[in-house]
Amino acid sequence: ELRHQASPWQRNLGYPLAMLGLLALTGISVLIVCFHVLELLLDDAAMPRGIQDASLGQVSFSIFGSFGAALQVVLIFYLMVSSVVGFYSSPLFTRLLPERQDTPLTKIIGNCVSLLVLSSALPVFSRTLGITRFDLLGDFGRFNWLGNFYIVFLYNMGFAALTTLCLVKKVSWAVQAELIRAFGEDG
Repeated sequence: ELRHQASPWQRNLGYPLAMLGLLALTGISVLIVCFHVLELLLDDAAMPRGIQDASLGQVSFSIFGSFGAALQVVLIFYLMVSSVVGFYSSPLFTRLLPERQDTPLTKIIGNCVSLLVLSSALPVFSRTLGITRFDLLGDFGRFNWLGNFYIVFLYNMGFAALTTLCLVKKVSWAVQAELIRAFGEDG
């Protein structure tokens, strides 16, 4: 219903631009993770351990300077939003979704706990994937398992493979549905 009530500008320009933006952010994050996998294979310094002597403000945490730092912020925000959407879309947690003016206190507490866990895991998640090297003052690089090559490597490979699989599946199914709709109306 909302799609039919949207203006032609939204339907013909807004939605396709939003989809292209989401596809671009997903593709960029997969590319960064793939480059991080290559770095892991070639250099031990790519492991997400803590930064011993972080000279904040003196050295950029991105090889692309200010643009790279802005891209990291956008990607971390995108990962945050997509993890929350993915969490509430999973069949196990759809019942936890709040309902407007009819949410019991236990469900509100459950949502707060879930969002707290997701937001606490985000710095470690983005650091393990190689999206950022910044420690966020929590020194998350002190976790012993972040020094284990196999765990970090498999985590990165799993993220890249599953994200690519989901991307291909969603895009190919959408294209397939549009082709069936287009040929079904003509035939």
